[in-house]
Amino acid sequence: MAHPASPSPNNRNRATLVACVAAIGLMVGAAYAASPLYRLFCKVTGYGGTTQVATSASDSVMDRTIKIRLDANVSNGLNWKFQPEKPVISIKIGETATVFYHVENHGSAESVGVATYNVQPDLAGSYFNKLQCFCFSDLKLKPGESLDVPVVFFVDPAIVKEHDLANLDEITLSYTFFPAKAAKKPVAELTGTTKPQL
Repeated sequence: MAHPASPSPNNRNRATLVACVAAIGLMVGAAYAASPLYRLFCKVTGYGGTTQVATSASDSVMDRTIKIRLDANVSNGLNWKFQPEKPVISIKIGETATVFYHVENHGSAESVGVATYNVQPDLAGSYFNKLQCFCFSDLKLKPGESLDVPVVFFVDPAIVKEHDLANLDEITLSYTFFPAKAAKKPVAELTGTTKPQL
């Protein structure tokens, strides 16, 4: 009885190469999928201080007030000044608030920045709802150019039902600008909210 021929070394090497390429392809695909999936997870759960995106204001406003501390940071490589118009505001839970951050290019060349954010304590991110924000939009500024960018938000009244946040009296909203390579969204699109004249 004849024994089946064993695969030649070339065929075994080819099969191993195909398996390795497929494994690398799967790992690269998983890496690309991980970021959006993690971002989706954070949006749904508020994990890591990720806020919620709302399409309409809260339908109820409570008498209870909460302080919102506004934090602004600029990473290395971006010669910008960035600060909130007011460092702390007090709002009623459920009330829609509009705050402005002032950003100015102190460098000698045009530069582009993009802002990321988080909320502290982390768990409060699930109840911090943004209606408008400049985050994740590339912002291009010429030397000496400045801009006031708005954030419109409210704190969901459901926060008072969260056992670990029932007595919370302060939330910190923190932004950090990082250098970006090229502006994808014109500045005009980021300034749809008119800043009130004082």
